[in-house]
Order: sequence, then structure tokens, then C-alpha cells
Amino acid sequence: MIWHLIAAVFAGLAAAGIGLILRTLSGKRLPKWIVPVFGGLGMLGYQVQVEYSWFEHKQTQLPDTATVISSDTTTAVWRPWTFAIPMTTKFSVIDSENIRISEQDGARLAEFILYQFERHYTDILITQPYLLNCENRELVPLEKETRDPILEQIRTLRDTSPLLLNVCAS
Repeated sequence: MIWHLIAAVFAGLAAAGIGLILRTLSGKRLPKWIVPVFGGLGMLGYQVQVEYSWFEHKQTQLPDTATVISSDTTTAVWRPWTFAIPMTTKFSVIDSENIRISEQDGARLAEFILYQFERHYTDILITQPYLLNCENRELVPLEKETRDPILEQIRTLRDTSPLLLNVCAS
């Protein structure tokens, strides 16, 4: 976090320097306020670039066996540019190396962990183990410690669900 603050300050200083050079080259015909405006735009531009590249940056940090299952975009009033181009702030990943396939009563079961990354002022990682019945598409979360199924939260996935297709293809 501190490195982003330092980088934003230097981006602002560099942009203010460009504004100062433009003012000097124009023979001081450009107004004095052009320098701080360029500085502010430089910091804002840096922040927008960091926010929009977060998803791609996180993807490069994942292992080769990880597959992005879904991603969510959001808009915010204090970021008006997100209404034109929504920003990815959350995505879910499975790691095909950690999927355990078993057979029970003729049904193919897959146990795996779903990783959910969320972008806030610090990145958040939420892990949740699941059990998926590949035949009837039922997905049930498991207790993290005991691995007991939480039957109240059972749900059925669609035939075209990326989660179902990726987990059961293993």
C-alpha cells in the first residue's frame, strides 16, 4: 500500500513537470494553474491504471493449474469512469491440482476449494471447500475444519456452469 502512495506521488510530480515544461515552452502564456492540474491528473491517471490492471496482475500471480471461474465488475459514484468501463473487483478461481475425484454409490463426487479474490484497500482472499456431485450438479459447501457438508446451503448448478464444467472435467 505504501508503495502505491509513493508511486502516485512520483506520477504526480512527473506530470507536474510536464505541465511546467509546457508552460515554459509556451513562453509562460499557459496559466500557472496548469502545473498542479497536470500533477493531479498524473496521480489520478496512475490510480485508475492500477485499479484497472488489478485483475490481470492477480492472474499472472496464479499458478498455471488455476482457472478463473467467474469475475464480477462494479461501478461507483466516486469513480465516474467506471460507469463507462466497469472495473473488475472480484473473481473466483479453482486449482485443478487440488481437485479430488471419488466415487460413492455410483455417483462421481469432486471435492475442491474455491478461492475468491476481492479488491478492497487491501486484497482479500476467501477460501471455501466444496463437494460437487457431477451427475446431478449439486454443490454443497463444507465446514472448513471438519469437512462436514452444510446441507442448508446446497444448490444445483446449471448445465453450462463454468464451475461444473471445469471441476468435473478433471
